[in-house]
Amino acid sequence: MSRVTESPRREPRRRIPLVALIGADGVSEVGNLLTAMAIPWLVLQTTGSAAQAGIAVAAGTVAILIGGFFGGVVVDRLGPKRASIVADLASGVTVALIPLLQQTVGLAFWQLLVLVFLGALLDTPGRTARQSLIPSLAPLAGYRLERVNATVMMVGRLALLLTPPVAGILIAVIGTTNVLWIDAITFLVSAAIIAFAIPGRAAAPAAAEVGKEPTGYLEEIRVGLRFLRQDRLLFWLVLSFSLGNLIAEPVYSLILPVYANEVFNDPVALGVMFSALAAGSLLGNVLFLALAARLPRRATILTGFTVRALTFWALPTMPPLPVIAGSIVVNATFLEPANPIVRTVYQERIPEQLRGRVFGTMYSLSAGARSLGIILYGLLLQELGLQTTLIVLAVANVLVPLIMFVIPAYKELDALPAPAQS
Repeated sequence: MSRVTESPRREPRRRIPLVALIGADGVSEVGNLLTAMAIPWLVLQTTGSAAQAGIAVAAGTVAILIGGFFGGVVVDRLGPKRASIVADLASGVTVALIPLLQQTVGLAFWQLLVLVFLGALLDTPGRTARQSLIPSLAPLAGYRLERVNATVMMVGRLALLLTPPVAGILIAVIGTTNVLWIDAITFLVSAAIIAFAIPGRAAAPAAAEVGKEPTGYLEEIRVGLRFLRQDRLLFWLVLSFSLGNLIAEPVYSLILPVYANEVFNDPVALGVMFSALAAGSLLGNVLFLALAARLPRRATILTGFTVRALTFWALPTMPPLPVIAGSIVVNATFLEPANPIVRTVYQERIPEQLRGRVFGTMYSLSAGARSLGIILYGLLLQELGLQTTLIVLAVANVLVPLIMFVIPAYKELDALPAPAQS
């Protein structure tokens, strides 16, 4: 299988399924962000307990980890189109039940936890299903996988940039309960787009090779894990990116809020930092869209992680806010192209009949590493203080580019992808 080249002549109607998929994924992402904003706020409004708000968030996180690992088989069995529809419908119904119960018979905290858990359980399989559709729809539209993945990432970054402030305004104006109704509608819209705009022939369950596909559920999971372990490049990509999530991603969810509070004592500073992150991410995707065909994969990924490690060294010096914001922009601009490249490599190398299982496992490992990292950095902040924790962060993040540089499997990134085999 060679990399898909863009066709000089594209029929507009052949682009419709791909455009619809990207739009549905963006709408679903908006729904996820609304959930992430509204649920903790609802708990704080109704109970006044920060601990219970944290428990509600944790319930969703645990469900994502379980759904990613065990839900991949469901994606492979149903096919990505049906799995995506089921995931969005499940999220939509469970989210709608929260305001429905709240406005009628009342909503106990344990009921909220159950609904949050069930709604998030198919979140990762839903994302997995939509990503599994891209290798089928991109060639149909005549676009390279790298460009499509960069576009999907850019839509997601735009949703991340725009949804939280809009959600905050909506919560203040119409209330959390009504925002949850809007949230439920976004999932139903995403499901409808996939149902009516994606052709069934491009989204049917992949046919297993005769005599090779197991019949047991757990055995099917083991097949996916075995494939991931045996493909050297995928194994090291998953390992290094999970390590990156462990030692770097908590910067944004935990360390920067603490930094803004202790160093600047100003929530506006945190807003500036996150705006810099969004700006750098969007710029990185735009540059990648323009240069994707000419960028070597290994060098681009290695450069991105090296620049990220170097920019983290600015934080322990406690520089002025403009310096921090500038380093975050540089960090995100150089690192962002690594994401569509790696997604493309996954799509090229994973067999169609295993995509759900392997993608789901990788998402679970990534989310689990990020959650563990938040816990570890929280302990470091408590025991060592902010500046020492920032030094640990900077030193630890040198490991990822070093691994990528010395591991021979990474040299396969610039080779043409081999045919995927189960």
